[in-house]
Amino acid sequence: MKQKTNPLLSIHSYIVIAFIYLPVLMILIFSFNTSRISSKWEGFTFKWYGSLFSNRYVMDALMNSLTIAITSTIIATVLGTIAAIALRNALKKSKTVLGMLYLPIVVPDIIMGLSLLLLFSQFHFPLGKWTIIIAHVTFSISYVYVIVASRISGMGKQLEEAAQDLGASPWQTFRHITLPAIWPGVLAGAIMAFTLSIDDFMISFFVSGPNSTTLPIYIYGLVKRGISPEINALCTIMIFVSVGLILLAQWLQNKGNRGKKASTLPF
Repeated sequence: MKQKTNPLLSIHSYIVIAFIYLPVLMILIFSFNTSRISSKWEGFTFKWYGSLFSNRYVMDALMNSLTIAITSTIIATVLGTIAAIALRNALKKSKTVLGMLYLPIVVPDIIMGLSLLLLFSQFHFPLGKWTIIIAHVTFSISYVYVIVASRISGMGKQLEEAAQDLGASPWQTFRHITLPAIWPGVLAGAIMAFTLSIDDFMISFFVSGPNSTTLPIYIYGLVKRGISPEINALCTIMIFVSVGLILLAQWLQNKGNRGKKASTLPF
């Protein structure tokens, strides 16, 4: 017997979705507005996107964000993957370590940003790109670990044990068996780390220094002087890039969970 859905629940769901995404939709629409006044629609235009990419300050902030995001993603992906592999066989014995890996996910960004600022100040570490990179690596490792660990948890040890029985070294086993099996999870974790890094504002705001302004910090500075269509255009681009990367990470994670099992030992 087919169960009927309460129409009130459907209406409630649509209201919640509208409440979440209506402001995003307004930014997208007014990024094509001819008028410089965001509250008044006068016509359709692409000129704000052109002026945005010809703005030297925007390009500098974009390059800073990309440099920081790429560097922190590489470091966090390597460290997070190593942590997931290292704790694969010792989860029951390492509950404290496991809890500490999850801690950056639940700690509020403002607390993490302030604590990192105090840490850098105590060691007289000059604020700049490297302090932002260290901060982004700090919280990105946890997300990489969670994604890679979920992939590893669904992988059996039979192929690895068979490879070792056939004389494969630990490095050969990792290179030809373990890494190909967990690669979708590693790539999904890297994409998630990149997305979180390029979107981060709160932590970056605390630990940034001269010549290290990122796109979110630059947008915040523009908003304080008044919202312009250029801000809407910049936010629209960041929204599409972020959503695209998150969807790609989710697709890779799902593909990895349905991935083929290796049938041969390539050594």
